[in-house]
Amino acid sequence: MEIKIPEIGESILEALVANWLKEDGAKVAKDTIICELETDKVNVELPAEVSGTLHISVPAGETVAIGSVIGTIEEGEVEEPPEKPASADPSQKDAPEEKSKAGQEAATAKEQTSAAPAAKARADEPSVNPAAKRLAEEKGIDPGRISGSGRGGRVTLEDVQQFAEQPAEKPAVQEVTAEASPATSVEAADQSGRPVTRQPMTPIRQRIAARLLQARQQTAMLTTFNEADMSWVKKLRNRHQEHFTARHGIKLGMMSFFVKASIEALKEYPAVNARIDGTDIVYHHYYDIGIAVGTDRGLVVPILRNADQMTFAEIEQQIAALAAKANARKLTLADLEGGTFTISNGGIYGSLLSTPIINPPQCGVLGMHSIQDRPVVRDGEIVIRPIMNLALSYDHRLIDGREAVGFLKLIKDFIEDPSELFLEL
Repeated sequence: MEIKIPEIGESILEALVANWLKEDGAKVAKDTIICELETDKVNVELPAEVSGTLHISVPAGETVAIGSVIGTIEEGEVEEPPEKPASADPSQKDAPEEKSKAGQEAATAKEQTSAAPAAKARADEPSVNPAAKRLAEEKGIDPGRISGSGRGGRVTLEDVQQFAEQPAEKPAVQEVTAEASPATSVEAADQSGRPVTRQPMTPIRQRIAARLLQARQQTAMLTTFNEADMSWVKKLRNRHQEHFTARHGIKLGMMSFFVKASIEALKEYPAVNARIDGTDIVYHHYYDIGIAVGTDRGLVVPILRNADQMTFAEIEQQIAALAAKANARKLTLADLEGGTFTISNGGIYGSLLSTPIINPPQCGVLGMHSIQDRPVVRDGEIVIRPIMNLALSYDHRLIDGREAVGFLKLIKDFIEDPSELFLEL
């Protein structure tokens, strides 16, 4: 049976054979994952459709068109490893019935003796939020190793993320990257004879480059700036963080405030939530907000569907889940397609000010930046306030300067006085 590159999406024409999980000539069982494919949008795992012997015809590292044959499976039965028999003492095989009963009683007594410590151990284990437990399983982390910050030592989703980001975990990732690089990198020399390394761009990096160039060439992009006093947001987070985390299993971050503020501003300025289709303007009556996520492969923008219907907690949980999927290379086309407006937070990398690039066919993108204490004038006095620079890049073909400035000013107002944004606690 032929192994073909499947149809992944209408806009995906080719895929990179990233990795073969089974060797050439290996026996594979039906539904076993045998190959990983990388496209310009998502990674795809390819399962074996039948059982048999695998024959690889396209090695890892090559890019082929959709529908191409990359190998075959010679159908045949695959023997499953025999189950290990329960351990038993051979000398008791022909023992009298009384001896057997005595052994059973001893085993029962042993189980009862060990049951109490086991029950105590389970009672001593910290409770784990269900979402945190799923994320820990995805990352291969034992929740028992994590110190919970929730009520009663409950392990939250934020605890798992922080544990996974600890420096001790990074060498393994770097080691894998270092092993994978030589397969595609070539040591060479430039025109002056000095050493360089030449490495092909991955499909997703090629896609990023094409999209950025498209945004520059096919839109009349302009950026307007403002700044927001983050005092009230910081006070709300400090005041309600413990209660919010205990109830929802995740910390209250900054992003949910900006998602909520952006949606309210989009309702007032619908052109920012629209797109251009030929000579028509398409106004979206829904709010699918793209959240830019940086990964080791580049920037991806998963979508919060119907974000206007989400609570603060649901926004934070969904963002955390999408970020985890992005870093684990588990995003699907459904996670990436569409979107009516994008938010990018360069502040987590220390960016003070930038001009974010539009994600076509969207017409607007909001850029968040790092928070810094600065001297500002309030009621005629110089005071210190936590200030964040905001940037809105927009397509000037559809959005006028007045609308863009008003939109960003409205976001600033919501952030500086978020009392109108309903906070679920």
